[in-house]
Amino acid sequence: MKRTPLRVAAVLGLALAAALAVTPAQAANGPVGERETVCATDLFVRVTAPHGAWMGTLYRGQTFLVEKVNGDWVYGFAYGDINRRGWVQNGWFC
Repeated sequence: MKRTPLRVAAVLGLALAAALAVTPAQAANGPVGERETVCATDLFVRVTAPHGAWMGTLYRGQTFLVEKVNGDWVYGFAYGDINRRGWVQNGWFC
């Protein structure tokens, strides 16, 4: 079988699509009452509301206790360097 640039590009494209399809499945949404581990490299904690003022950053391996879910955001207690309640984007937990 002869390798053509188009065939090689198609195979690489399929491999990339497969890799991207697997990546989001590694992160999970946090259910209420669970203390979740952050899988993201960094996760911004907001003070008063989703998209609100930045309070600090949780880093991979630190934990967050989910107390309330509001769409794509969760409210709860950010352990680690912050140790305060705030909002984080949901879906970045292990």
